[in-house]
Amino acid sequence: MKYTVILIFTLFTKVFFAQKIVETFNLSKILDETSGLEIVGNSLVTINDSGNESTLYFMNKKGKIISERKVTGFKNIDWEDIAKDEEFIYVADIGNNYDTRKNLSIIKIPINENSVYNISEIKFNYPEQVDFKFNRKSRFDAEALVSVGDFLIIFTKNRATKTTDIYKLPKTPGAYEAEKIGNLNTQSIVTGADFDSKTQTLVLTSTIDFNNYYVLIVNDFSISNPENLSIDMFEIPIGKCQVESVKFINSKTFWITSEDERRSTNARLMKLKL
Repeated sequence: MKYTVILIFTLFTKVFFAQKIVETFNLSKILDETSGLEIVGNSLVTINDSGNESTLYFMNKKGKIISERKVTGFKNIDWEDIAKDEEFIYVADIGNNYDTRKNLSIIKIPINENSVYNISEIKFNYPEQVDFKFNRKSRFDAEALVSVGDFLIIFTKNRATKTTDIYKLPKTPGAYEAEKIGNLNTQSIVTGADFDSKTQTLVLTSTIDFNNYYVLIVNDFSISNPENLSIDMFEIPIGKCQVESVKFINSKTFWITSEDERRSTNARLMKLKL
């Protein structure tokens, strides 16, 4: 497929406009605030964000809810993304819209409901944050989480700089200071993430003005050297929306979900092809 470079933001970010939505499905009204996407077995799994039920929703590939799993004992303060490894699903209660939260955490949930492991919690703070006063241009909000080996990686939603700071946490339950390991000059505000360990490819969703949303492709991503990487930026061709999740199908195709907006009638599950 031939791409045309429309704009160059920096040495490391290129914007493309040759992609298309090849499938779209309306989601149940229960999922109007879908924010996070994973694949477990043959099912897609999503969550809703702040103030909604503490529930994992399992869907088929047409967006129909086929089962639900309550996460008892944990409140949905501001759930923003999910990730997984072979044994656990990780729910990121990391939304921090105005830099005021002191109770950030990641909920660790066994994939097998009959597991010997209980649901547990990884609590954390950002050591660089010393001021918790109300801030509209927040620096410590986040909506993106991936699992990389033995670690969980958070990508912040930095409204002040339109970059993303990268933080690392262990997967062991406890209380931690998140370790800052790098920064990506995304020239936009990151709203979701996924990582393909086979190809070492990171995919992010982001927005510049909360009208249009983008998919960012970062090749050769490594937590040992996560900076100064080339970023290819693809506009999601659906107009005004609110995309906060992405999941790899292959290197050129992704699942994304969009929340219900005034200009649409439903939240949507979409297949994006680059």
